[in-house]
Amino acid sequence: MSELAAAAESADEFAPGAWCWHVADERIGGFISSAHAVRGDDGTVLIDPVPLSRAALASLGEVVAICLTTSTHQRSSWRLRRELGAPVWAPQAVKEVDEEPDERYVEGDALPGGLEALFTPGAGTAQHSFLLGRGEGVLFTPDLFVHVPGGSLAFVPGEYMHDPGQARRTAEKLLDRDFAVLCSGHGVPVTADPKAAIRAALAA
Repeated sequence: MSELAAAAESADEFAPGAWCWHVADERIGGFISSAHAVRGDDGTVLIDPVPLSRAALASLGEVVAICLTTSTHQRSSWRLRRELGAPVWAPQAVKEVDEEPDERYVEGDALPGGLEALFTPGAGTAQHSFLLGRGEGVLFTPDLFVHVPGGSLAFVPGEYMHDPGQARRTAEKLLDRDFAVLCSGHGVPVTADPKAAIRAALAA
């Protein structure tokens, strides 16, 4: 899977020790692809990383791991593994990967950076979200939602999902989790009442 051509120049800190950056992804018609990072006790963990300028990446601190939510979000992971020496974590069930991950995980596993893996099927068959429980809580989802700047949270269009009905059931279950910020693999973080945003997307 080819790496994106564009690179973000900076990463925005949307919560203490948590960053987001995004690029126009030419592989999906120029739509936004987003990446995130969290700083744990041992260093920084990248989540589904898209290209980021060298200076901005250095500003995030020492990268100790790269965590993938799904095989379609490999993005810059393998290049960064070679450059930074950081191990790559991927779901146990994914098969279509360009290189073999250093670690595989399943739902409930504790990942680097204090992340908890949650199985969130619907958009795909092996996709996982990550819950960061410290502070007010941040939920990182892969292809379940989109949130373009200035727009409302919405589901990924059904034609790009494996099972749209399952995706909606997954979203309903996520409402039982404790989080105050919602991050999508395609868009900007929802920092104001993300559960209300999910309910509105379900009702749309």
